[in-house]
Amino acid sequence: MNVCVPCDSTAVSIGADEVADALTRNDPAITVKRTGSRGLYWLEPMVEVERDGQRIGYGPVTAGDIPGLLDALRSGDTGHPLCVGDVEALLESQGQRRLTLRRTGVVAPGEWADYVANGGTEGLRKALDMEPQSIVDAVKESGLRGRGGAGFPTGIKWQTVHDAEATPKYIVCNADEGDSGTFADRMLMEGDPLALLEGMTIAGLAVGAEQGYIYLRSEYPDAHRMLERALESARTNGMLGDSVLGSGRAFDIEVRIGAGAYICGEETSLLESLEGKRGMIRFKPPLPAIQGFLSRPTVVNNVITLGTVPTILAEGAEVHSSLGMNKSRGTLTIQLCGNVARPGLYEIPFGVTLGHVINDLGGGCASGRPPRAVQVGGPLGAYMPVERFDTPMAYEEFGEAGGMIGHGGVVVFDDTVDMAAQARFALEFCSIESCGKCTPCRIGSVRGQEVIDRITDDDDREANIALLRELCETMIEGSLCAHGGMAPYPVLSALNHFPDDFEPRTTAAV
Repeated sequence: MNVCVPCDSTAVSIGADEVADALTRNDPAITVKRTGSRGLYWLEPMVEVERDGQRIGYGPVTAGDIPGLLDALRSGDTGHPLCVGDVEALLESQGQRRLTLRRTGVVAPGEWADYVANGGTEGLRKALDMEPQSIVDAVKESGLRGRGGAGFPTGIKWQTVHDAEATPKYIVCNADEGDSGTFADRMLMEGDPLALLEGMTIAGLAVGAEQGYIYLRSEYPDAHRMLERALESARTNGMLGDSVLGSGRAFDIEVRIGAGAYICGEETSLLESLEGKRGMIRFKPPLPAIQGFLSRPTVVNNVITLGTVPTILAEGAEVHSSLGMNKSRGTLTIQLCGNVARPGLYEIPFGVTLGHVINDLGGGCASGRPPRAVQVGGPLGAYMPVERFDTPMAYEEFGEAGGMIGHGGVVVFDDTVDMAAQARFALEFCSIESCGKCTPCRIGSVRGQEVIDRITDDDDREANIALLRELCETMIEGSLCAHGGMAPYPVLSALNHFPDDFEPRTTAAV
């Protein structure tokens, strides 16, 4: 009997290793396969048993549940209280369409035979039969946009590097996933790391690069271990090296570990750090596509962007472009967390509403209280009130509503949240993580906290509210990068949608 138990760090943190150990202790005949997670975190640790071509899931399972669960695993009893049925059917019923995470939770991470048996390398093999320009054209036609936050068209970025005359060229993967409430990059690297390596290799073929780097945040030791295992597997089986799958074309990848600075998630700071310098913002232009790593043409994409490329090449650009809405094509890896009943990762075509994500997928607040605000796009994203829950999850549509999609992180708050405190936290976070290069970010974020304190202390309140708005505009217009330029968005959204929370604290207490 083959039973799958996730080795994803989240599942492990709540007992997956103990569950796997209990399975083999109670029935030595069981073969336990460690996979990534399906992202259904409210069901973790989730155990899946393979039966008649289906994976039947049971969760959340504890080690103490195993003796009583074994009969159900052996017989395929779907009447067991922990049974959630066919896992693929469950994902489909949620409206999930897994292009990027198609193998995450299915394969053993880094295991070559398992990867190939489940469609791995199909995209790369097709790319090897194509001209570089045709690969770039396929990515353009797919409508893929960078999933790291900015949403810039990936094919345009690749075209710029492809057309650049300078050599050598580089592929850099931004795996410095530092936004609060985001974990899609980590899940892919821990669950299907070979997909990322395949995507980077395709990018190298497209633009003429022979070397790639993964800049990985230091807080992801499990992802590092999985990536190193995958790199060894890819080299052993000829996907990386002097002749990619026997093509005579070279490409290899190295993992570099970051030092824990949030600002290194910004691409120019990342490149500085990758070169061994302090992570500081670079002036643009020149763009990294023209002068990036070591001043050479460089593609900088994040994990989900590069991890989506193999599917685009394997299944055709039209499969990706047929999903989504307007200029937001394909799927969005929504990372749902905070005060929500069913947290996890949902890969959904662009266009579902925010309310659908919170109430239908997430099941509302875990506290049982009504939701009051949602922060989408990381710690510098705007707070969306319930009145905006009809906003489609798509780049332009979300921007018109005053928000941003960012990396797809969604953090839910119930009606007990203090939005003035959240606004102050945004500026405090900005000041702590600022690289210090520009004055609006370095100084403005500190002065902003002081102004909020004066507002809630009823110190010349109206004048200080006006000052806070003016300060935010200065930061938006004057900061060198998105860190300082976006920190005002949570502040202004809190001020606009939740003005009562900025009332004097003494009055609020009465």
